[in-house]
Amino acid sequence: MKTSSGTLLYRRTANGAVEVLIVHPSGPYNRRAPWSIPKGLPDEGESDEAAARRETLEETGVTAGELSHLGEVQYQKSRKRIVCYAGPAPADAKPRCASWEVDYAEFVSIEKAAALLHADQRPLVEKLRERLKSAGEA
Repeated sequence: MKTSSGTLLYRRTANGAVEVLIVHPSGPYNRRAPWSIPKGLPDEGESDEAAARRETLEETGVTAGELSHLGEVQYQKSRKRIVCYAGPAPADAKPRCASWEVDYAEFVSIEKAAALLHADQRPLVEKLRERLKSAGEA
């Protein structure tokens, strides 16, 4: 089974709303594809967290700071497993399309992310909401 590693970086807007960093895959065949967390396959010998950090930097130009394991999901059709790490985005984060793999990399409201993300990744947004709520940050 293939395993990808990715991040769900978040930040607060001036009014206190939560935004998360997500990407959209590039290419004409992906025009209607759902958005995704920045993610990818680990290199040989690379830890899941190191792969998540590398893929986030490669796809968005954002260097992840403190991360903790958020959880895992499995795609229903392909059975691919996604391991996700979450953490606050750096204060100066300015996402950009840093790779040919994505045509958009941006912060969106957590509500919009829940609507845009691949259906099998949406539970990760809920896990982040629960984590922030239990930490008194929601």
